[in-house]
Amino acid sequence: MLFDLRSKGRRRAVRVIYLGLALLMLGGLVLFGVGAGNGFGGLLNAFTNNGSGGGGGQVVSQAQKSALKATKADPTSPAAWAQLMQADFDLAGQGSNFNSTTNTYAASGKKVLTEAVAAWQQYLKLAKTPSATLATLAGESYGVLAQYGNEANAWQELTLAAPKEAKGYECWALAAATAKQTRTAALAGAKAESLVPKLDRLQLKQLLEAAKTSPEAVQEAC
Repeated sequence: MLFDLRSKGRRRAVRVIYLGLALLMLGGLVLFGVGAGNGFGGLLNAFTNNGSGGGGGQVVSQAQKSALKATKADPTSPAAWAQLMQADFDLAGQGSNFNSTTNTYAASGKKVLTEAVAAWQQYLKLAKTPSATLATLAGESYGVLAQYGNEANAWQELTLAAPKEAKGYECWALAAATAKQTRTAALAGAKAESLVPKLDRLQLKQLLEAAKTSPEAVQEAC
């Protein structure tokens, strides 16, 4: 029998077998993180970037770096600033920047949103026609930062990009009401009412009233 250790040759063979098994087990632990119980994916995952350590955040960060490089290479390119704004906005919602349970941004996330709206301002100076998508991101970002006057301006840009859509006018009216821009809120609200179904008009009026004293109404609606 193989495991009859009375023979020197067999004892040597057993040692070789056990040594081989130990090396295989060690290789599994190092390369694949097998049995480590520490949340790390091993060397193989480190090379393939498939570990559980926030690979998505790393991808977004790389997008941000690429966008920054593009703006430095051509600071007059609206596409480069649009790319940077999108990358910043995405990064603000990643990892510790954003609490998905409470749906709130941490201080670090708000800091990145500040960078996003700075890129938006540069983009606006260069773009002939604002992107509806970027205007929406700007409106949401300014709302989180409690910059309601700037938020109203961003939603106004959305109405220019999508003049037949009610959302831009609704959010413009709500942000303007929160910013105490009474006349603007009334005009935008009237336009929004003309675009929404009749059944929704009463709710819109109630939101406009609530926005005057409760900014949360704007956040929930927009």
